[in-house]
Amino acid sequence: MLTVEIDPVAVEERLGAGRLACPGCSGVLAGWGSARGRQVRGTDAAMWIVPRRARCTGCRATHVLLPVVLLVRRADTAAVIGAGLTAKATGAGHRLIAALLGRPAETVRGWLRRFAERAEAVRSMFTVWLRAVDPDPVMPEAAGGVFADAVTVMAAVATVIGRRFALPTVSLAETAVAVSGGRLLAPGWPDRRVPHESTLP
Repeated sequence: MLTVEIDPVAVEERLGAGRLACPGCSGVLAGWGSARGRQVRGTDAAMWIVPRRARCTGCRATHVLLPVVLLVRRADTAAVIGAGLTAKATGAGHRLIAALLGRPAETVRGWLRRFAERAEAVRSMFTVWLRAVDPDPVMPEAAGGVFADAVTVMAAVATVIGRRFALPTVSLAETAVAVSGGRLLAPGWPDRRVPHESTLP
């Protein structure tokens, strides 16, 4: 799995130019068909997504190129889920969040439970990224609980990425997808070993 930009034309250009690297061995990725298409619910409407698949010319492993707007095995975009996590961090309950987002209460409760189970690990992971991206970061103040602290540091990472690379807007949702490789709510992420900043780009 490798996260890529939203624009499929740009992804194809980078694939064709050999500018996508294998996350396993850093070899050059080449096009290798497409993954199964699926419908994903966005903030305004549903969209049909057919992720590109690539194969490493070195180790021969195949990888799905996941657009940075999606999380693995979720029927809603990262923006929708990120809005739910942010609302929870400010004190909203799952039923209110579900009503605001127009999603089933059970779906929203599932997102919140999964995130809460790993909130401390997520907070640690994003704190490492904050220090890696910004050489002199302003660490976020405590936000009133581990869940809120994790969401706050995710937002801080999005802010410093935008500032460092002079990007107009970098959303919490896109940052969460990029840092987690789309696995923010997937089983097993993050693993017990939080990378040191020396291992990060």
